[in-house]
Amino acid sequence: MNYFMPTRLYTGTNCIAQHADALRALGSCCLIVTDRHVAKFSGALEDVASALKSCGVSSFVWDGVAENPPIEACMRIGRWGASDGAEFVLGIGGGSALDAAKAISVFIANPWLDEAGFYALAWQNDPVPIALVGTTAGTGSEVTKVSVLTDGAARKHSIHDDRLYARVAFGDSRHTHTCPRGVTLSCGIDVVAHATESYFSHKADEISRAFAVRAVRQAAGPLLAAAAGEELSASDRSQLYDASILGGLAINTTGTCFPHNVGYYLTENYGVPHGIACAVFLPAMMEQVESYDPAYAAAFYDQIGMDKDAFVGLITSCLPDLSIGMTIEQVETALPRWENNGSVKNTRADVSVQTIREILVGMYV
Repeated sequence: MNYFMPTRLYTGTNCIAQHADALRALGSCCLIVTDRHVAKFSGALEDVASALKSCGVSSFVWDGVAENPPIEACMRIGRWGASDGAEFVLGIGGGSALDAAKAISVFIANPWLDEAGFYALAWQNDPVPIALVGTTAGTGSEVTKVSVLTDGAARKHSIHDDRLYARVAFGDSRHTHTCPRGVTLSCGIDVVAHATESYFSHKADEISRAFAVRAVRQAAGPLLAAAAGEELSASDRSQLYDASILGGLAINTTGTCFPHNVGYYLTENYGVPHGIACAVFLPAMMEQVESYDPAYAAAFYDQIGMDKDAFVGLITSCLPDLSIGMTIEQVETALPRWENNGSVKNTRADVSVQTIREILVGMYV
């Protein structure tokens, strides 16, 4: 077994106020990284500002994080943060804001760094400390060493490095209560994607599988309720948020499989939200893994307490109708990006570029 996760994680109601001293330990000046709406609307920004004030930490805010944040913006804000004396970064939001905060921490410590140096991990100095506050139940970025950004070629590109773990992360599920139904479903089905892909990774072990199974079991009930149009209770929101953390813990060890990387293509070219873009390929992945190792797939269904039809039904219930049309030429043009791709190789099945071609053609041509 193999597991490493150095982040100090606090969850529960008012956890930020209760553990404000953990922020003071990171420095005396903080750059808050968030978007223009969710941090305020959810109450998370107010809770953070109050905690920072209580422990004597000064702060300034960049609230310009966009969905699928471009690396250029992270470079620019990192240099600004360095010039204004930021000693640590605090990200508030969903995956985009948290991933941007991780990248910005690198550029604060290395303001001369360019895009190539960032992706090559050619960092002369370690990133400044990172604190994260989640406002969605989805990516689990609070507890991962991953940052996913849009590179200069307009492609989503992930990096993995132990230096990107947050020193401290806070998960108060009250901050997810204001998420609209569509965001709840898109983020929630990303939890299922993380957990399922982790389970069927070649790197999976006893610990990661335990996290993955628990994540699916906890996410299923709230997601089915949300998909049916029901209003989620505070308990449902807490359960779904905890599932997102478990999904993040699972992919700490394993990474993701081909649905995530192929899903990037849908996000880049068709504007499909990240969680939805990954989840649409989960049924196809299940066909591949069942053919490769039927007993292993059967164990997964048994442990999550759902048969194949129920599991696929959970996925499809969360997905909107996607009006996507591709030509054979578009598919062929995209295929080289998956040659020797780590996520494709990571899948516990005989998946090749030709497999992905057949999946895309079957679904969208």
